[in-house]
This record gives sequence, structure tokens and C-alpha cells, in this order.
Amino acid sequence: MIVDNEPIDVTDRYEIENPATGRPLALVPDCSVADVDRAVAASKAAQKLWAALPPRQRAAQLRTFAEVVKSHAEELAMLDAVDGGFSLAMMRRDVEAGLELIDIFADMALDLGGRTVPVSENLHFTTNEPFGVVARIGAFNHPIFFALSKIAAPLVAGNSVLLKAPDQTPLSSLRLAELAIGVLPTNLLITISGRGSISGRAIVRHPDIRRIGFIGSTATGRSIQRDASEVGVKHISLELGGKNAQIVFADADLEKAAHGAVNGMNFTWTAGQSCGSTSRLLVHSSVAAQLTERVAELVRAIRVGLPLDESTQMGPLVSEAQYQKSVDAISTAVSDGARIVTGGARPEGLGEEGWFLSPTVLADVVPGSFVEQTEIFGPVLSIVTFETDDEALRIANGVEYGLTATVWSSNTTRALTVARQVDAGYVIVNGGSRHYWGLPFGGTKASGVGREESIDELLSYTEVRTTTVVLD
Repeated sequence: MIVDNEPIDVTDRYEIENPATGRPLALVPDCSVADVDRAVAASKAAQKLWAALPPRQRAAQLRTFAEVVKSHAEELAMLDAVDGGFSLAMMRRDVEAGLELIDIFADMALDLGGRTVPVSENLHFTTNEPFGVVARIGAFNHPIFFALSKIAAPLVAGNSVLLKAPDQTPLSSLRLAELAIGVLPTNLLITISGRGSISGRAIVRHPDIRRIGFIGSTATGRSIQRDASEVGVKHISLELGGKNAQIVFADADLEKAAHGAVNGMNFTWTAGQSCGSTSRLLVHSSVAAQLTERVAELVRAIRVGLPLDESTQMGPLVSEAQYQKSVDAISTAVSDGARIVTGGARPEGLGEEGWFLSPTVLADVVPGSFVEQTEIFGPVLSIVTFETDDEALRIANGVEYGLTATVWSSNTTRALTVARQVDAGYVIVNGGSRHYWGLPFGGTKASGVGREESIDELLSYTEVRTTTVVLD
């Protein structure tokens, strides 16, 4: 942890591992409650000075920081590949995407203006005020992308940020704090590493942190809500789990749908470890065999290998726990009547070390079964068939989550009708699960609250103050 531009000697350490070998990789500071208290105190002082700057000046300083980060892009991508097991090529793209969102939020700086409200002969106006010290708690699956993109809105809005590094993949977030020295104001951005049960909980329960943004599991999100409510009234946004459906009707372009299904699973980005992974492929029975065969061909072509190998498209899962969760889910699915079309075991040629699992496609998955209902967070795609539009909607909406959905059909009326009825916060028609920066992204139901990657996120890191000036 860096405070006052100097590393703090954190007493405790915890071990992280290399997912490609399963062996210890490094000892990382395990911040305590006292460490969090110290970080918040330092961050409060920095925030007052930062908030006094005009928004465009804050944006300009953030752009300068982005240029420094860009000059270290390869290093940051490599850190994510090493401690997360993700392919180096995709982590380079994560750095690029994070920097792009910093630029987009910097462009929004002047949108922080309030408005005048003509409700009487007096002067009435609103302003958007920062919360103060805010917390961003990231997930392990996109470490540097989340670290960059999720600090942008709160900083542009005039807050200081405590960035909680992911437990399993903290290295790039820790390096980011080092790169901020001498570029951003002292203590404006402080990275906290450590186990979520200790430092993460201390952040959530700290009385001076009234705004929290969390990305992670639904269970942890609910725990954060409970913890926060016990100590104060806090504004919390949550981007949580997903069991996202791609619905393919018989009149769809099947080649595009096949590529969309495979790309949407994020096999090559995070080995399927993503809340946005479209892990359910709902297909009309008349085209199910054809589409299943094409999807399987595309999945078999994915090269699984060591993260730092330039030819690797998909690396290992992040930990033994994540690996075993996927393996167990596949076994349960088969017991429930599903059929393994491809994958389902360790890939050949990689030995026994590391948490490697071949990307897996399951067919004949039964609606309501464990693998169809549960977020596996691994490289497991379930194919479910349907007969009617209503049945497709019932299956798509029959899970507790509601993050994304995709509809494939050449009939625009049908596609839009289904898109309006599906329970999801982010719906795409005839396309993959791509994020378009500037569009609100977030879920319904157990997938979370709040919207990000847009003006909605920026304004969510402010509070509206109303002022009335009584005129004589």
C-alpha cells in the first residue's frame, strides 16, 4: 500500500499462485482494518483539494495519468496474464479498453453541470457534488481493465478513490498505484490489497466511505449490502452474476449466431470467467443440430495454452476452486442428461500442472437443471432447445439473473418483441455480446443495481444539491 507517495510496511502477507502451474507466485500485502483507516484518512485530505479543481482540470490530469499508463501497457498486461492466467494478447486489449474509458469519462467532464429550475420568481439551481472518498472493489477476471475504467468516473466527478485489488489477481492494481506517484495528486488514488474478508469488509464498513461500486458474485454483493446497512446509509452499485442467454430463432443467420455464441462466452478473453458470458444458447429445435455442430467446430479450434505464449487463445482458470467448480458442473450436467459435444476435460499436451480445462459445449441441457440455472463462471456453454417464442422467453427469463441477452432473428418485429420481453439490462439483437462504451451497462434481478460505462455511472458518483436564492 502506498500512502503519501511512500510504500507502507503492511505487517501481514498472503500468497497468490500462478494459475498456469498451480504453484506459489508471490506474497502480497494483506491490509488490515488499521491500514484501511489510514488510507481513508489520507484520501479524505486529498479529495478536498481535488474537488476544488474545475472538472476539465481534473479530466486533463486523468488524461496525463492515462499516457503514463499507456507507456507501461505491456508490463500491466503481462502482470494480469501471470497472476490471472489470461492470454497476454487479450490482456493487452484490456489495457487498451481501460484507457479508452478513461478518455470517454474525461470527455464527459462538462456534463457534471447542474440545471436551473424555474419554479418561482426566485433563483433555483442544482449542482452535482462528489461524495468524498469512494471505494471501487474489482473482480479477478479483468484486473487492469476494472482498475482503469472503474476509477475514471469517480475521479472526474471529484472524488478520491480507494481501489480494492482483487484477492487472486492484485498485481496490476498495485503497480497502477506506483504509476500514479507524481502524476496524480498525492493520496488521490490508493490501492488496497488483501483478503476481501478483512480489508474488503473494512472498506465496506468504514463510516467515511458512503459510495461503493462492486463487481463480483451475487453472494458477495448481497453481503456488502448487509454489511454497509449496519454502519450507515450508503450508495452502492453492484455488477453481479449472470446466466446470460442467446436466443437463436430458425430464421437467424446461423453462421453469425455461431460466432456470436462462441465470442459471447468469452472463452478466449477470460476462459469463460465473466459475468457477461453468454453461457446459455437457446436454439430452435429445427436448427439445433446444425448450429450445435458449427459451434463445436469453432470451440474445438480455440488454442488452449500458457498465458505468455503468443499463440495461446485461452489460458487456465484462475484457481483450483474455479477449475473444480467447472469440472463438477460438467459432471452434474451429464448426470442430469446433458451430452458433452466437445471439451469436458484437461487439454492434451499441457501436462498435469495448472488449472487448464478445454472449452466445453454441452447439448441436450434440460431447462431448470443445475447447469442451466447456475452461474458456473468457467468455460462451459449449455445448449437448450425450444419450440415456440413463448417457450424461449420462459427459459431465458427462468433464472435469477438478468444481466445480458441476445436475440438472433431475421424478423425485426419478432426480434424487437422478444428483446422487449426478456429480463435483462443489456440486450443485443443480431450481434455478439460486445460492450459499446457510452451505453449504460448493468443488470436486473440478481445481476445487480446501477448502470456503468456511461453518463449514468459518472452522475452516480455525485449527489444532487439544490440551492434556492430568494430574490428581493
